[in-house]
This record gives sequence, structure tokens and C-alpha cells, in this order.
Amino acid sequence: MTSTPIPVFINPMAGRGRAGRTLDDLRELLNRQGVDHSIVQSNAVGDLEEGILAAAAAGTDRIIIAGGDGSIHEAVNGIMRSGRNVALGVIPIGTGNDFAKACGIPLHWEDAATLLADRLRGKVQPRAIDVGRMNERYFANGAGVGFDAKVTRIARSNRLPIGDLVYLIAVFQALWDGVITPRMTIHCNGKTKEGPMTLANVSNGAWVGGMFHIAPEARIDDGELDLVIADPVSRLRILRLLPHLIGGTHIGQAEISHQRMRECRIECKSPLPSHLDGEVQPLQTQFDIAILPGALRLM
Repeated sequence: MTSTPIPVFINPMAGRGRAGRTLDDLRELLNRQGVDHSIVQSNAVGDLEEGILAAAAAGTDRIIIAGGDGSIHEAVNGIMRSGRNVALGVIPIGTGNDFAKACGIPLHWEDAATLLADRLRGKVQPRAIDVGRMNERYFANGAGVGFDAKVTRIARSNRLPIGDLVYLIAVFQALWDGVITPRMTIHCNGKTKEGPMTLANVSNGAWVGGMFHIAPEARIDDGELDLVIADPVSRLRILRLLPHLIGGTHIGQAEISHQRMRECRIECKSPLPSHLDGEVQPLQTQFDIAILPGALRLM
């Protein structure tokens, strides 16, 4: 299909080890579909990002990532840091696969790989999608500050092979520990909101944690981000809101506010937990967030 093999970067631990167990089948499927490729496996957090950065710097113009949202997070950061217009192909083999949902990529890895091979054979032009940035890091699907970052940290520590349910269980565990309502100041669209808040979620894609339809109006290629803020809520109220969060019907509830935006700043006096694409970030007190319209080419 091409004279130069396309590097396929894979995190064997993605999907709680499912990616590693899928590797031989993935290699066979790509060979059968005529995709000239080379497999590159990661051994630790950060390997994919650095490997993709190096590949891009060496002149690679197409890269495939096989893994979950964390793997895609590393891939996007490697590409964006390179400053090169590298096209990205995605084969979802993760737990939540939120980015794949946002992009309309089939969630079964075999279907996604077959579709990607068809697009490569047909020389279909890559699609331009948006990328978010928070401080010095990039994100593909979304960012969160506050309670959802706490939930993400708990979910990441759970190694049970239970798919999306790991995030629901993490919500219950986080509630057991207590709902954090740090005082935040959010500057957005020329206005300032200040006070205690349960969470501030910034979405490029519509889903988070695999099953939560956090920003039902979000589109991956509309040049905007969706900011969803939850005011202080009790444990019982969060439990009552969960079905709405799963169904995407929480917008309009008394404690929930929503707005479209291109950039915002979140400030707090004490360091807060945050996440990017489900990857826990260092504690910080200021979060400068912006959209980079059409910054990534998706095969």
C-alpha cells in the first residue's frame, strides 16, 4: 500500500491488558488488509509520546495508535510537540474509548482497523479535528478540574477487567471519601464566576469515562470547547444526577451550567487535581485552556 511502513504504536496495557492480548490478531488483520506497517510497543508511561515525537521529527507523515484514550493523549502530544502535520489513525482498544466515540470511529477494534485500511487504500483525505490545550499540555477529548479528576484517579488505580463500569464504581468510591467543593474563579467569555464548585469540565468530545455523556452538544471539529460547571452538591444529589449524566440530560439542572467557549482560565488558591483525556495531571492552581481549531489530521 505504501513504500514506507506506517508505524503502529500500541500500549499493551491499554484496556487493562486487552491491547497486548490483541496484538497478534491486530498484526494479522493489518497484513491481511495489505497495510504495510511496523509495530512499536510502549514499555512505560510516556514511551508512546516520545516515540511518536521522534518518528514525526524523522519525517513520518502517518501514524497509527492502537490503545485507549490515554494512548491517544500521548499520541496527540507527540504530534503537536513535533510541529509537523502528521496524520493520525486510531484503533480503539481501551476502556472508555471516549475519543473514538467523539470521532465516529467504530468501537470494535477489528471494525476500526478494517475501516482504516479501506481509507488508506482509497487514499481518503484525513479529516481536520480540533485539539485542546491546558497550560503546556494538549488534550484530544477533554479536561477536568475537581471531582471528576478525583474519580479519574480512583478509576486509574482499579485494575479489575470490568470495562466502563470501572468509572461508575470510582464515582461511588469518590463519594464515600466525600465530595470536594474547592473555591474556583473561572474567567470565560468576558465573564467571571467565583465560588465553591464541584467540578469544571472542558469537553472537546461529548463523553467522559466511557459512559458519561457530559457535554451532549460538543463536537470534535466545531472550533469550540464546552464548559460544564457543577455547583456544590451533596452525595445524594450526585447519585440522583448520575442517570442524567449518563443520558446527557443534566444540562439545565439547577446545579449545572454550560457554555461554549474558545478559551478560559480557572484559578484556585489551593492546588487542585485535574486530568487530561483521563490522564491525571500534577496538582496546579491555574489552568489556562484553549482550543486549537483543526490542529490535527485524523485518518
